[in-house]
This record gives sequence, structure tokens and C-alpha cells, in this order.
Amino acid sequence: MRRPYPITAFSLTCGLGETTARCFAELEAGRRGLREVPFEVPFSTVTGTVPVPLPALDASLRHMSSRTARLAAFGFQEFAPAITDAIERYGADRIGIVMGTSTGGIDRTESAYAQWRKEDRFSDDYAYATQHPFHGFTDLLAALSGVTGPRWVVSTACSSSAKVFASARRLLDLGLCDAVWVGGVDALCNTTVRGFHSLGVMASEPCRPFGKDRPGMNVGEAAAYVLLEREARSEPKAWLLGVGETGDAYHMSSPDPEGRGAIAAMKRALADGGVTPGDVDYVNAHGTGTQYNDASESAAVLGLLGGEVPVVSTKGYTGHTLGACGGVEAVLAVHALQNGFIPGSPWSAPLDVDVHVPAAAQRTPVRHVLSNSFAFGGNNCSVLFGRSDAR
Repeated sequence: MRRPYPITAFSLTCGLGETTARCFAELEAGRRGLREVPFEVPFSTVTGTVPVPLPALDASLRHMSSRTARLAAFGFQEFAPAITDAIERYGADRIGIVMGTSTGGIDRTESAYAQWRKEDRFSDDYAYATQHPFHGFTDLLAALSGVTGPRWVVSTACSSSAKVFASARRLLDLGLCDAVWVGGVDALCNTTVRGFHSLGVMASEPCRPFGKDRPGMNVGEAAAYVLLEREARSEPKAWLLGVGETGDAYHMSSPDPEGRGAIAAMKRALADGGVTPGDVDYVNAHGTGTQYNDASESAAVLGLLGGEVPVVSTKGYTGHTLGACGGVEAVLAVHALQNGFIPGSPWSAPLDVDVHVPAAAQRTPVRHVLSNSFAFGGNNCSVLFGRSDAR
């Protein structure tokens, strides 16, 4: 059993809404944040696109600009007071930043390349070294916030911003930081939208995780932030209790059909938190809506937790936000713990899995949430969150 760490702040911007409150309100109303792709593609699909225009960066920061950077900065506006307060208490050098992403500033290079093909030149405002790299938006967040502690990006596809919780815990365990700002930012770009379409796993309609004849996934975008601290100053929002990481390397893009790596990740998260399978009240599933993922994950959950625990994929509301999905679903897990709310998945019926996927939302006490993120290459991560009285 590992030391738990308090979650003292969080924020979310995604297809459900531009603010955390709007995201929660839409989720509780059962409305999906799926809409048109924000750029032209030669096929039909829907995406979890942020519902408002993303403002341009200040002139002094335009050399870092990309859609991911603008989304990161937009999401930071709500989260900024928590970081300002942490800096005042600990000092800027005692706060770390660990973020997950799978796209970085790729969209900016896409547009620069399109211009080069058309005009045989790059635009004067294209700066590859500060706009394209995955770490570009973390450099931007450091500049916006004043945080000077350790910072890096985790990029393990769809488990990226779940694995940041393990990184943060190590920084806190080692005494290198007093607080760690974790999360994930991924923005829509041609590489991901067209790429997943080329894999044959993209739906032309809203996704139906765990549903029979499910058509595939919907790509989304998000900026999700969580603050972990060494000590709880007052009643925390929730607790990080455990993290389980595995790498089964079953296949480059398909999950192990028996879910062995997924089961091992969930077992490790529960052992970390000193929690038994029967103590889990809700599983926020990875649940992409693809045939292989949902079958594999349901087999893993059923084998470890049984068929009674509610299993819901909130990607039915947000779309699959790729490198940001672990962070998005962490925030939604905290909401479940604080408010005793488990969302429904009415579009999943009829099911072709044996796990319990509730059609209607439930108001019920929730003490432990297990949040799953399973990525390409068998890169698996399960994160266990608990209510304050569940430690």
C-alpha cells in the first residue's frame, strides 16, 4: 500500500464545455459534446470538439502557438488561481508540471507544410522548435504560470495523462516537489482524425461504447488539469490512492483479447491503494467504442471485479481525447466521488458484453473509482481515486 496524495484542485475543458462547471452540467444532463470536425476532411464523422473558439496567444507568446498550445492556455485560465496559491505557499521551484499528450503542436506543422507545398515557402510565424514539439505547451504553461520546478511530457498514446499520476507520485515520494500539476492536453488535427479513419476504427456517427454493433470511436480534444500536493491543507477534493502500470506489448494497435495486461494494471492500482475488488464502486472504462477494445476491457473487468460494478465509458460524452483522456476521466472520477454521480450510457443498449453498463445515471454514494486508460502497444494504466473518507 502506497502513500495517498490529496487532490486539491482540478479543471476541465473539452467537448462537453469550455469550463468545468459547464462540463459537469452537460454530463449530468446526459448531453453529449460531439459535433462537426473543426476542419475539412473527406469523410463523415463527429468529434469531441471544444464548443468555443480558442483565443490567440498574447503577441509575446505567438512563437509557441499551435491549437494544442491555445487549448492549454485557454484551460489554464480557470486553473490559474490554484497554481498562484501553490506558488505562494511552496515557491515556484517546488512545483512540478507533468502533462500527457499525443499530438503536441502537430497541427501547426500540418498547416506550415500545406503552405510550403502551395507556395514553396514557410510563413514567417512558423517556428518548428517552439510550436511542433510535444513539450512546447508545457513550456507555455510554465511561462504563463511562473512555475520553475521539474517538468516533462509523457507520450504513451492513450495512457499518457493517466501515467502522469505515477510520475507525480514519484516526485512527491522523493521530496523533489511539494505539489505537482498534472493532466493532459490534446487538440484535434488532421494526423489524428484522418489517421484513425485510415485504421478503420472511426465512426461516422456518435460512438456507442460496449454496445452491440458499435460503429467505432469519435476523436476528441481537451485540456484537463489536476493539482496533487504532499499534504492536505484543508478538505481535499479527493485522493490519489493507487496507480497500476503495465506494458504487455501484445500488438502495435490491438489489445490482448484476454485483457491480461489490463487485469495486471487494475490489480496493481488496487494493491497500491489497499483496496479489494469488492470496494470499487465505479469503473470509468477506457471504452473507446471499437470492437476489440471494448471486448478486451469488458473481459478484464469481469474477470477481476465481477459483473455488478457499474462500468461506464465517458468517451460517449467527450469523444476519445487521446493523450488527454486519462486527465479528463480523472476529473470526471473526482466529480463522481464528490457528488455521488455515476453517468448513464443509454446509447450502449443493447450490449454485447457481460459487464454492468447502466443505461440511466445513478445517484449513489461513491467511495472508490477505478479509471482505466489502455493504449496502443499494450501500454496500460489504471488509476484509483478515493473520497476523503475512503483512505
